[in-house]
Amino acid sequence: MNADERQDLVNHRITKAKDTLNEVEVLVQNSFLNNAVNRIYYACFYAVSALFIDRNINAKSHSGTKQMFGLHFVKTGLVSKEASDFYTIIFEQRHTGDYDDYVVFERNKVITFLEQAKNFISEIEVILLKHK
Repeated sequence: MNADERQDLVNHRITKAKDTLNEVEVLVQNSFLNNAVNRIYYACFYAVSALFIDRNINAKSHSGTKQMFGLHFVKTGLVSKEASDFYTIIFEQRHTGDYDDYVVFERNKVITFLEQAKNFISEIEVILLKHK
């Protein structure tokens, strides 16, 4: 993949992250709160994958992505502790909502997650802009 193709894919992933957050608002309005948490996680995952594409980092799983994110962006100080903590929380909450029985997220908590996800994606965009 050449530099232009890489940048196009990075831009695509960030757009996908933002579009996914727009889906979350519809899900929350219609009380599909577990699905909203799933989509919040994936919006953040798409943003992290944009960072990985930009830096030519590969991960083979969601857990691997979380670990590589910590290694390359959190430990190096490129990503704030708050963003790192949020990514860990939303990673765990998505897993809980998708796989555990009888889990129902509270609307206010999902709305908080949504706001944190917007901040998370904005922070990643800043990192991408600085790296150009």
